Amino acid sequence: MDWDHLRFFLALAKDNRLVVAARSLQVNHTTIARRIQALEQEMGVQLFTRSNSGYELTEAGLQLQEIAKQVEKQIGNVKNEVKQGSREIAGLVRIGTTEGFGTVVIAPLLNTLGKKYPKLVIDLLALPRMVNLSRREADIVITLQRPTRGPYLVTKLQDYSLRLYASAEYLEANPIITSRSDLDKQTFISYIDDLLFSKELNYLDDICHPQRIAFRSTSIQAQLQAAQSGLGIAILPNFMAEPVEGLIPVLANEIEIIRSFWMIMPNEHKKIDRMNLVWDHIKKYGATLS
Repeated sequence: MDWDHLRFFLALAKDNRLVVAARSLQVNHTTIARRIQALEQEMGVQLFTRSNSGYELTEAGLQLQEIAKQVEKQIGNVKNEVKQGSREIAGLVRIGTTEGFGTVVIAPLLNTLGKKYPKLVIDLLALPRMVNLSRREADIVITLQRPTRGPYLVTKLQDYSLRLYASAEYLEANPIITSRSDLDKQTFISYIDDLLFSKELNYLDDICHPQRIAFRSTSIQAQLQAAQSGLGIAILPNFMAEPVEGLIPVLANEIEIIRSFWMIMPNEHKKIDRMNLVWDHIKKYGATLS
């Protein structure tokens, strides 16, 4: 079967009128009529009925439409793969993200891109602050807050969980914890209040009012290290804390905080191959690695 027959068939099925379909394909309407007639003769069935409202699909036409759409999709996929393989991806892509997620999740998954595209250069800004997209600090930003305006492409990358963690040394040396009320008697590790870079990190007051905060840092990595050393209880992302030997969840069945990561890119970057490549890679794999 000639694919061009199906291409003309799909155009007429969509537009219902020869003239409109011909305009969309930039051909003469008699060409479409001739193609449809040839297709009907080849298949031995009538695909359209003609009425005052235009061309309507018959039952056989509806069945062929579903098959033709699948064929069109497969042909499009093949074209994209050939196109991808025929061009060389090169240049710089700068990614801005939070410190913990960038270090633990994003950095490892970029390894395969580096091997496959040796001329692609990736800068990873894994920082304990917001990376400013409007100031062009990065091409792609992964952040805790979804932007409410701006010419950006936005996607939700994933939700993630945070829990309380402490070392065995700390738990043995301090009052036993059996309920949320016991947390007020404990020593905590936290962010520096006046340097919080996102309201999404302001969660300690919602959990308890500890008698002492022994250590504060803008760095979640530093907080993790402090908790591991026995300095106090820290609120840590599961994807960071669970693999660390010596950190024990506290009230894990009672306290869980849910936050989200959002990925953002200026709309204009959709026209750039290397930006789309990195965006699609992170979107595909970044949602499964925490």
